[in-house]
Amino acid sequence: MSRPSVAEVRAGGQPAGIKERTNEEHWAGRLYMRDLSPYVSTFFVRLGVPPNPITYLMMAFGVLAGVVVAFGGLWSALAAALLIQVYLLLDCSDGEVARYTGRTSVTGIYLDRIGHYVAEIALLIGLGVRAQGGLEPGGWVILGMVGAIGVALIKAETDNVVVARAKAGLPEKVTDEAMRPRSSGLSLARRLASALKVHRLIQAVELSLIVVVAAVVDLFLGDLLATRVLVAACAAVAALMSVAHFVSVVASRRLE
Repeated sequence: MSRPSVAEVRAGGQPAGIKERTNEEHWAGRLYMRDLSPYVSTFFVRLGVPPNPITYLMMAFGVLAGVVVAFGGLWSALAAALLIQVYLLLDCSDGEVARYTGRTSVTGIYLDRIGHYVAEIALLIGLGVRAQGGLEPGGWVILGMVGAIGVALIKAETDNVVVARAKAGLPEKVTDEAMRPRSSGLSLARRLASALKVHRLIQAVELSLIVVVAAVVDLFLGDLLATRVLVAACAAVAALMSVAHFVSVVASRRLE
């Protein structure tokens, strides 16, 4: 059985520029997770684990975080945040193992995208159940589902640019210039939204940490006000961003 060193796996699994990938590398990856992931990747390589089972494991941790956060209480918020950190760690590791072992595949890319879908959808639905205060139907559950649908739409809008370009025989990559809306007003709005980074509220890593803050506030107040405000904010941001992102795509040259 091959026993590569951590340095060897890091060199093969993290090629130059991987931390600088636009719209693909999470800030937490650049800040700390890419420093930790080679140790886990080395463990998997030494065991002979292929990359795709690692991606399935990533999905499981993401969905489990959504299930756990639904239970309420500070403990579940902390546990969900920890599970999302493991999810992010495995998200880094599966690609590193694939690159080091030369087992990158279209299936792996597909599974990775689906893993991001299910984790963020599960977390938002779980947050809605948490805000409802129990496993019964209600407005807060609906708001959580609105947020989940919005996130799914945003990801679908992004992925379908690649699908549409492929069906039209165009190259996958889109230049930064092509991504800018033709309208100066829309371009300004896009830059403003990017600067404010409001989209991060509905991303799994950031949301899991904000849930912990809301849980602490709820514990102090003795109710679910902070969690409910968070769910309402997530639903609003997801709905707004799904529409704005769609407009941004069709108003730019990404589909040309």
